Amino acid sequence: MNADINNIVILTGAGISAESGLATFRGPDGLWEGHRVEDVCTPEALARNPVLVHRFYDERRARLAEVAPNPAHQALAALDAAWGGDLLIVTQNVDDLHERAGAQRLLHMHGELQSALCAACGKAEAWTAPLPPASVCTGCGQPRLRPDIVFFGEMPYDMERIDAALCRADLFVSIGTSGAVYPAAGFVQTARHAGARTLELNLDPSAGSAYFEETRLGPASELVPEMVRELLG
Repeated sequence: MNADINNIVILTGAGISAESGLATFRGPDGLWEGHRVEDVCTPEALARNPVLVHRFYDERRARLAEVAPNPAHQALAALDAAWGGDLLIVTQNVDDLHERAGAQRLLHMHGELQSALCAACGKAEAWTAPLPPASVCTGCGQPRLRPDIVFFGEMPYDMERIDAALCRADLFVSIGTSGAVYPAAGFVQTARHAGARTLELNLDPSAGSAYFEETRLGPASELVPEMVRELLG
């Protein structure tokens, strides 16, 4: 790796958690855990069938207890602990595997399974139990809690902070992403425009591979520790 790298932005997607046993967000059949994404991940789906949507995320939340961080999560946590420059790990994943590995400089741009969001007052609160419809917000007392997940059609979290980090980055790395879901799919172009080196680590070339200076193909559990060793020298 280039010795003049100081500021790093890393984007992670479903591919990094797949090796821990979590289903990728949208499989080759277009389904997520047997459901059409349109039936479980849109505001319209929540309004139309809140019982199904809440139960779907309850099942995903419970599944977290059955999986553990893999060497890719652990390597990024080690980089976080050792890197003296700026580092921001932006994950599209709603699981908690980065945190359990020890990463701290982390943003969940698409929300978190272990969080509940009040549709009335906007307060988010930690939530690890089942979340039935009409659960009551501890902030405003309204029975309006929903999964703290960014549904299709909603704005991802912390976009201003992410954009600022991309514009300062010397290195942008995308790990295990499809390159097909915006705005994350556009991060590589923002970083390149700012002069950053760009690196993709993936099982297969993503939809945005052409935008990266370098693509390395293989399992994240092998490629990410290798990259971290290069960065830390």
